[in-house]
Amino acid sequence: MQVLVIGGGGREHALCWKIAASPLVKKVWCAPGNPGIAEVATCVDLQADDIERLLAFAKREGIDLTVVGPEGPLVAGIVDRFEAAGLKIFGPSKAAAEIEGNKVFCKDLLFRYRIPTANFRAFESSSLALGYVEGLREFPVVVKAAGLAAGKGVRICKDVAAARAAVRECMEERAFGKAGERIVIEDFLFGEELSVLAITDGETIVLLEPAQDHKAVNDGDQGPNTGGMGAFSPVPGVGVRLLRQIESTVLVPTIHALNREGRRFRGVLYAGLMITEQGPRVLEFNARSAIPRRSRC
Repeated sequence: MQVLVIGGGGREHALCWKIAASPLVKKVWCAPGNPGIAEVATCVDLQADDIERLLAFAKREGIDLTVVGPEGPLVAGIVDRFEAAGLKIFGPSKAAAEIEGNKVFCKDLLFRYRIPTANFRAFESSSLALGYVEGLREFPVVVKAAGLAAGKGVRICKDVAAARAAVRECMEERAFGKAGERIVIEDFLFGEELSVLAITDGETIVLLEPAQDHKAVNDGDQGPNTGGMGAFSPVPGVGVRLLRQIESTVLVPTIHALNREGRRFRGVLYAGLMITEQGPRVLEFNARSAIPRRSRC
């Protein structure tokens, strides 16, 4: 069979390398790929967000399976488009991928279905957000751009001045473009971070090995957030009991919640968690396989 991998980073390099090792696979294509990927796959000069040209290529080359790496095409509906054309593709639909693409939707979903996460407020107006910040008495708090911001739209604010600056950065200065038109302000969670990925067809799930990542640009978790400064696995102290708790209190309820909302999730669901004294709490979800890249918040 022929497989097309969409994307051009380290994640897609790993996917191409592993897929190419399968005896079932005759050829691996990658769009757009990179020079490293070119050693294990044939790169195609098509951008990951150019859905119509990717679809035309898949039809022309007789691609048997497409695997989507980045979040952008998933949130834009590439899976829906390919499936409507009768092509097999691995990843969630546009409706299901909103769990990553819209933090307000994600937080609302978690609260409606009583899935553990931090308390929050959502805002579409900078004046209302600033008024809320001025009334806060407990810090730190976390200010997040609601849309896709490549892992950089999060600010941990230790006082009113920092929170005020974060709101203005998102909503007035538009540092993250459209992603910052809406924001979430939520409680800071204390504990140890953990990333848990699960492959699911919307009915059953298979957990992958957990990982822990570090995102601040400087040592000691200092400095602004980045797309990820490193990750490691296995994670000391994370055993079967904790993973079963995460499965039963976070992953299974989330899959069921999406099903009840008519957003069946098929693909890789990435749970960014904080392991607190009260148990696992959801920081965010990604709708894809991912090299961990999340803020401590």
